[in-house]
Amino acid sequence: MTTGRENSGALSAGICEFPTLTSAAFDWLARAQAEPRQAHQEWEQGGAALLPLGSRFNAVRLSAPLVHASIGSTDLDTVTTALAELLDGPVIHNGPQRTYHALVEPYPPAKWGYAGFAPMLGIGQFLSVPAADRTDPTGLHWAVQPHTVGGLCAVPAVAVLVDLGRQRLMGTLR
Repeated sequence: MTTGRENSGALSAGICEFPTLTSAAFDWLARAQAEPRQAHQEWEQGGAALLPLGSRFNAVRLSAPLVHASIGSTDLDTVTTALAELLDGPVIHNGPQRTYHALVEPYPPAKWGYAGFAPMLGIGQFLSVPAADRTDPTGLHWAVQPHTVGGLCAVPAVAVLVDLGRQRLMGTLR
């Protein structure tokens, strides 16, 4: 089975050779950079690409305690399954930093009502985005991989998750 990693011509052409819709989804993410080939090279060489936010997508930074409170579990399998069902879009987990980043459509951060609990990152900011093969629950990895071109978490769904976690952490909801 070929993964495309052994095809250096794929990188020079700026095309991700991972099979299935995953390749198209990662090509779409790579196009957040002015030179998509740069993102593919970063994924190939270092396992993560630094992508600018605000044009193709934004990210909502979610602390692990907030996510765990919202879902009612700290078990990574349970959390991953719940995030996939509740947000229906890509989510990055950074285990050492105890954060999750939900990728959302570009949205004005000033209109995001949960900045104190889960900041929305956008124009002028960057996010380390793991390569497609980074799914092991160590370091920077995908909790929920992108599965369609342009498929992102809906801002209202992320808001519901944040509000529920906030209420549980503050003790106003049991």
